[in-house]
Amino acid sequence: MKTLVTGAGGFIGSHLTEWLLEKNHEVRALVRYSSEGGWGKLREIPERLRPRLEVRLGDVRDPYMMRDLVEGCDCVFHLASLIGIPYSYHAPASYVATNVGGALNLLEACRAARVRRLIITSTSEVYGTGRYIPMDESHPLQAQSPYAASKIAADKLAESYFCSFDVPVVILRPFNTYGPRQSARAVIPTIFAQVFSGAKEIFLGNLSPERDLTYVEDTARAFLAAAEIPGIEGKTVHFGQGESVSIGELGRLCLEVAQTDAKVKITKDRERPQKSEVDRLVCDAANARRLLGWTPQVALKDGLRRTADYVRDHLEFYRHGYVV
Repeated sequence: MKTLVTGAGGFIGSHLTEWLLEKNHEVRALVRYSSEGGWGKLREIPERLRPRLEVRLGDVRDPYMMRDLVEGCDCVFHLASLIGIPYSYHAPASYVATNVGGALNLLEACRAARVRRLIITSTSEVYGTGRYIPMDESHPLQAQSPYAASKIAADKLAESYFCSFDVPVVILRPFNTYGPRQSARAVIPTIFAQVFSGAKEIFLGNLSPERDLTYVEDTARAFLAAAEIPGIEGKTVHFGQGESVSIGELGRLCLEVAQTDAKVKITKDRERPQKSEVDRLVCDAANARRLLGWTPQVALKDGLRRTADYVRDHLEFYRHGYVV
């Protein structure tokens, strides 16, 4: 396939790009423009894969550029998004402009270009705290943060374009993804970054929320399946391990993997507003198994070890610590 990946310079986007290249697909990768002209996490793509990689710098908020980017592509993976939940409390209009406006621009571009498949990246945050466990795709949507609201709006726009204009959309909804290249805004890399920087006290926020964690390679496999399997246009499919772990237990596992006697301390800086906290997310991945043939391959502890190795070897990327 000739593919477009928006948000290719990010955590999941860079892994997906690498997997597509490994499978001999051509990839046009959109990386958000900055004056530094960097490729983001795409800098870690091996040289041997780069002949099939075309990197363009830009912004999904530009509808004219999106039309140009989509031209000639068979499949579009839309991952470009503002994702930091804490920052969405400070700059909600930015989330609407990028996450909703950007999705609209891609939908219009794909409609005009008549692409074969458009994958819209959603998030389990659209569900809010689980009203029943495990959660299937029929679970009510509840925006407990401006970020979640912007992603719900993007999902609904995608649904409307499938129903109104037959745009071949698939909405893919990962539960919490973790792994190498993830920034220190996320809990797992911030634990390892603090440990490997020599800290004896590891600062975390609320320890009670529970999350269903998926290793990034498993997430990339789900995206590939969603692009290749016929007859799933108009579907929303989510995926996860099907079991949850509390942030407190996750911290203990990370410290065990890192072989440290450091202790966890709670800081208010990493806590959400009370009504905005999502207490529990657990995935029922039956549709992912049935429609995509997807099951997770990497167990949590193995994924944590791989992530720890990456953070230890790339501490220079984490020198600024956590930012919202």
